[in-house]
Amino acid sequence: MRASCTRASASSSAIWRGRVAFYNQRGTCEQFIKQGKGAVKWTRLSCRTFAANAVRLQLHVLAYNLGNFMRTLAMPKTAEPWSLTSLREKLVKIGAKVVGHGRYVTFQMAEVAVSRQMFQEILTLIARLRTPPAPA
Repeated sequence: MRASCTRASASSSAIWRGRVAFYNQRGTCEQFIKQGKGAVKWTRLSCRTFAANAVRLQLHVLAYNLGNFMRTLAMPKTAEPWSLTSLREKLVKIGAKVVGHGRYVTFQMAEVAVSRQMFQEILTLIARLRTPPAPA
């Protein structure tokens, strides 16, 4: 619940609504920045030149956008409340062994963070994002 106390007239209430809307958008933007700092570590710009730091920041923003894209479009409902940090720790930073057989390749992962069923759901959701091939 929000409240504000003012001596402004009723005609200026539209101005106040605009200020409150701007403040709410600012808070949302600050949450995005907080996620980027925590999950992607985009404040680590340790290169010596400005140009190198600019490229590094752009790569971090790309990683943030890819993570956010995956979180919003390719995650099952059970993983909906995950933050970008949780997504990174449970999906990206997990060791897996790639085993190649005659006709197929298998990922052997520990089921500590993500179950086999959830991983299959994620792969299915990613496959649905692909555009179908054009008819020949």
